[in-house]
Amino acid sequence: MPNRRAVFLDRDGVLNRTEVFNGKPYSPRDIESFELLPDALPSTMILHNAGLLLIVVTNQPDVGNGLVPRSVVEAMHDRLRESLPIDAVKVCYHGQSENCECRKPRSALLIEASREMNFELAKSFMVGDRWSDIVAGRSQGCYTIFIDRGYTEPLRGMPDTIVTSLIDAADVILSKISHDGD
Repeated sequence: MPNRRAVFLDRDGVLNRTEVFNGKPYSPRDIESFELLPDALPSTMILHNAGLLLIVVTNQPDVGNGLVPRSVVEAMHDRLRESLPIDAVKVCYHGQSENCECRKPRSALLIEASREMNFELAKSFMVGDRWSDIVAGRSQGCYTIFIDRGYTEPLRGMPDTIVTSLIDAADVILSKISHDGD
């Protein structure tokens, strides 16, 4: 199915709450702190019902940095799969200093998902709340949607669209698909 499309969703700040300190978001470090955002279910259901693949693409450097056990992050992903219509979860567990290919803003996880699930990156979407999400999506020709959560870190490159919520991002995606005729 070469015309299949996917929506890449960052995890923290897009699907679940983050803790923000001094304008910078931080991932939850235990399963008790892992809380889905209120618009996560309705937004992902809208996208799923439109026939889009939903793929979570997330950096989890706290594992590589020895701050969180991998089993805790995997339990969070199990909760995502149980609660939302997610087709796949792609994770970079490396620390920031490991210089791997899978850590966003690099795009190895997007490419891997495209090969495994047989969809076109250039017809797909990337939704994120940080500059690294946008850069990863743009590098593969995805339509990029930035959810502005008011963090202090600057964007490095402009997304195609800026919104304030995942439900707004879903509306943009549906409008774009309708406009494209797919």
